[in-house]
Amino acid sequence: MTTTPTSARFDTATAALDPPFAIVDAEAFDANADALVARAAGKPIRVASKSVRCRELLRSVLSRPGFHGVMAFTLPEALWLARTGVTDDILIGYPTAHRAALAELAHSDENASMITLMIDSVEQLDLIDAVVPPEGRATLRICLDLDASWRPLGRAHIGVRRSPLHAPGDVGALAATIAGRPGFRLVGVMSYEAQIAGLGDAPPGRPVYGRMLRLVQQQSYRDLLHRRGAAVEAAREHADLEFVNGGGTGSLAITAADPAVTELTAGSGLYGPTLFDAYRSWRPIPAAYFALSVVRRPAPGMVTVHGGGWIASGPGEASRLPRPASPRGLRLLPTEGAGEVQTPVVGEAADGLRLGDRVWFRHAKAGELCEHVDSLHIVRGDAIERSVLTYRSDGCAFL
Repeated sequence: MTTTPTSARFDTATAALDPPFAIVDAEAFDANADALVARAAGKPIRVASKSVRCRELLRSVLSRPGFHGVMAFTLPEALWLARTGVTDDILIGYPTAHRAALAELAHSDENASMITLMIDSVEQLDLIDAVVPPEGRATLRICLDLDASWRPLGRAHIGVRRSPLHAPGDVGALAATIAGRPGFRLVGVMSYEAQIAGLGDAPPGRPVYGRMLRLVQQQSYRDLLHRRGAAVEAAREHADLEFVNGGGTGSLAITAADPAVTELTAGSGLYGPTLFDAYRSWRPIPAAYFALSVVRRPAPGMVTVHGGGWIASGPGEASRLPRPASPRGLRLLPTEGAGEVQTPVVGEAADGLRLGDRVWFRHAKAGELCEHVDSLHIVRGDAIERSVLTYRSDGCAFL
């Protein structure tokens, strides 16, 4: 399968639509899902909802062999997914301080049986107890977030800033505290190795940096392999764990090889955003695109499309900008980037575009695309197979 879009096919499928709109190439999406399952080597994949942000596509993925459960990004979202029947197994990837949602969770035995909260400190337990005291509430399922960053020489910090639980003893101490507190039950441990899963090891035009990065990632993984196993054993001294979660799209295969890990998480690999073009081990097929209309011709070799400033989260750098994908050869102007209401693009292909033609873009990240459109049009071949609502069109803005 080609890794670049065919403008004619997408244009034919969406001829009746006016940009801006977004599509998902069904064949690429399905191929990516199959590839993720193969890389998971028999371990179930929990779908990261933040990278999909569409209930129907979540349901579609969860119906496939090899996928089970959702990793949500907020508690209100988790309650909504449970209430609407998307899944009965939801792990929240981050701690919550949402008081109304905590009250709703704690006062429903059914919700409490389906949703697992993420914890990394006693302070978070105290907050929950202050909102909903343990007496008279459902027992809440708890997962501990092990910091997966690498700290060589005990001083440097390589990875993202997440949990304070870094040493196995930290995990064991908090597990012991949970075991002694009413209203909580420890069921899992999670660790996300962002410096491996979320950082491409083959950055374009930077071969020396890429080699250094791969060396750091190898050393980081060796550290985590030992530390995660020890942390899981420390937690199991105080609780019968149901799962140990790890990984992401960019580290799925190596995390699957960790004997301490019982399940994996992935989501971005389904859509194949541009940030994952910088990986050597596996590059998902681009599956999600958005279309913008050509509305101006400022100069030869240049056209302007309406809109385009769909910038991804993360460090403020060029890698977070959307990228023109088709027609081939178009690029953004470095002095303007992607604009709020207009975006100039340059390249030889610009002279062949007429006003009203489409330029197809890819987002740098996956689910954030859905915050800009009401629907995702699922294209198979040269026709729209169906259109599905994004979280935005479902009336939900969780973050």
